[in-house]
Amino acid sequence: MSGKRWMCWVLLVALLCPELAVAQIGVIDFQIVDSESKEQVPARIHLWDSKGKVIRPPALPFWHDHFVCNGKVRLRVPPGDYRFEIERGPEYRIHYGNFRMLPGAREAKVIPLKRILDMSEKGWYAGDLHIHRPVKDVPLLMQAEDLYVAPVITWWNKQNLWSGLDLPDESLQLVDGKRWMHVLSGEDERDGGALLYHNMPEILDITAAEKTFPSSMEYLIPIRRMPGVHVDIEKPFWWDTPLWIASGMVDSIGLLNNHMQRSKVLPNEAWGKPRDARRFPGVHGNGKWSQEIYYQILNTGHRIAPSAGSASGVLDNPVGYNRVYVHCGDDFNWNSWWKNLKAGKVVVTNGPIMRPLVNGQLPGHVFEAPAGETLSLQPTLNLAIQDKVEYLEIVRDGLVIENVPLDEYAKMGGRLPKVEFKESGWMLIRAVTNNPKTYRLASSGPYYVEIGGARRISKASTQFFIDWLKERQQKVMLEDPTQQQAVLRYYVGAQKYWEAVLEAANAD
Repeated sequence: MSGKRWMCWVLLVALLCPELAVAQIGVIDFQIVDSESKEQVPARIHLWDSKGKVIRPPALPFWHDHFVCNGKVRLRVPPGDYRFEIERGPEYRIHYGNFRMLPGAREAKVIPLKRILDMSEKGWYAGDLHIHRPVKDVPLLMQAEDLYVAPVITWWNKQNLWSGLDLPDESLQLVDGKRWMHVLSGEDERDGGALLYHNMPEILDITAAEKTFPSSMEYLIPIRRMPGVHVDIEKPFWWDTPLWIASGMVDSIGLLNNHMQRSKVLPNEAWGKPRDARRFPGVHGNGKWSQEIYYQILNTGHRIAPSAGSASGVLDNPVGYNRVYVHCGDDFNWNSWWKNLKAGKVVVTNGPIMRPLVNGQLPGHVFEAPAGETLSLQPTLNLAIQDKVEYLEIVRDGLVIENVPLDEYAKMGGRLPKVEFKESGWMLIRAVTNNPKTYRLASSGPYYVEIGGARRISKASTQFFIDWLKERQQKVMLEDPTQQQAVLRYYVGAQKYWEAVLEAANAD
């Protein structure tokens, strides 16, 4: 019997005799193991029927088009053809497969996942700064994605998941003896954009906030006074980014953010500052705009680490799709991870895995030399990829100065071309895939160069943010003049700050 006729027969049985149709349900058992150790490992499963419908099991953490399990799961599915993809973060190869379920049949599949690299063994630990999943599911999600740090957002805008409940005795929790989750992270996302608040000792009530009033600064200032809090700008293109940078109160910025998704890109800037689509067209345009803004920030002498967040639970991503690896060496714990993130010892990725060094130093390092001397920097890189990467790029002061084909990189034994600095500046290493559906890349945190004891401050980049702030002020329109003035005063102060930076500029 042909596949088409067989399916028609199954459907006819289902219509005429539902009891018999139930008896036709088949069972598929998945067991997922590490290909080397043969030990069962938690993982994420995407499973579709022949029409592309997502299969959702009844009792496992599920989001959008995937679910996670502890490494073993039994599913009951109707007869038909199925395909699946099984992942465990970017450090394992994706396993693609399919099966045909016959009426009433039982199938069993042992899925070996091959590890590409164990970053934690090399001292690098992955975290995701934007998680909106239920707290009870996060431990299994972390294990299934091989994620080591998970700050869970449980309050944002008018939502507070702890409303009417007692806060947990311990907001910081250890998972399987080696991973950390924190359950009091918050988000203020309104007209000017979104700030993420991590490592919070308590919840700040922001439920009275409206779209534009009060200013996000009214919450940022008291939160910044709390010891140990980490403040993350969720996306570079939010309208209030220049304001937050001017405040000096932020610790990192989401270079890889939730507009970059596993199988697509959100091709707009939401209610943020829109890109010039002629300069940044197509699928990769939004991601390139985020990088352009970040590079402009670096060009003004500010040293803010890049971060990454997926927004799983709000947008389509799995937890950990956009992730930041932080180097902690042998001293990994909750506090050291955040300290080293702020220091810029990071790589952000949603695909390629890289371990960069420049003259033997980690990202975030500041190279210094007296005035008149030249610094010669030798980048080296260990790289592991799933999507094809055609070029490795060295970005200096916002411009790509080297495109290194992957085969040439291999011949050079992991070395990249030397970079010479006669003046202060910065550099980073980037690997961009040629995935046509989404913007998949990895970037090191920046390395900084100070020659003669001065940071490089670009006039053009500083003017970029002054113009941005002027444009932003024109968009603030509140009916209450007192509220209008209360919000605008922060932009006026920020503009004065950027004008002072412009006076100190020493480049272009």
